[in-house]
Amino acid sequence: MKILLVSATEFEILPFMGQTSWPDINILLTGVGQMQTSFHTGVALQKDKFDLIINAGICGSFRPDWAPGKVVNVVSEQFGDLGVEESDGSFTDMFKLGFMEKDSFPFTGGTMLNNDALGFGFLEEAHGLTVNKVHGSQPSIDRMQQQYRADVETMEGAGFFYACLMHRVRFLQIRSVSNFVESRNRENWKIELALDNLHGVLNQILTSLH
Repeated sequence: MKILLVSATEFEILPFMGQTSWPDINILLTGVGQMQTSFHTGVALQKDKFDLIINAGICGSFRPDWAPGKVVNVVSEQFGDLGVEESDGSFTDMFKLGFMEKDSFPFTGGTMLNNDALGFGFLEEAHGLTVNKVHGSQPSIDRMQQQYRADVETMEGAGFFYACLMHRVRFLQIRSVSNFVESRNRENWKIELALDNLHGVLNQILTSLH
């Protein structure tokens, strides 16, 4: 099975860089953000054929019961800040503005779904929200939670979903919680724990596939 392992940064998949245990695994580092992720993933999928694309990284959790270190399978994605801010501080997305059709492929009701990932194995399923600016103040966090059904927040997930769905390839997005989405406090982040657990789950997935 030929696999493309996609990550925004090297440190998120460091143990798999230069590995020889799985010769059919290719590594793609896109850089941070949905624009770079979508572009570089799309270019890779134009150049070569893969049986499975896996995006791996860390994320923030909107859910108080999903503490740092929890690894999840992201089965849906939404763009969280593609639109306009109104004069009262509210947010209107491109679907409500009429610039995008919420049921036009690859969207379903304004959300991108990964049906191949539903019911996948041993990981709890998560709904993702992708943003250009991670949320660090309680008022903006409250607005996001009221407007979107989301469990985790990333800066790349929706870009990755978009590229894979448009190329009609099988894919997974595996994320490990490094922090709660709360008033910004880096002291509460558990990046090392998140990475250790992410690498353990990735190793388990890749071993099972081979």
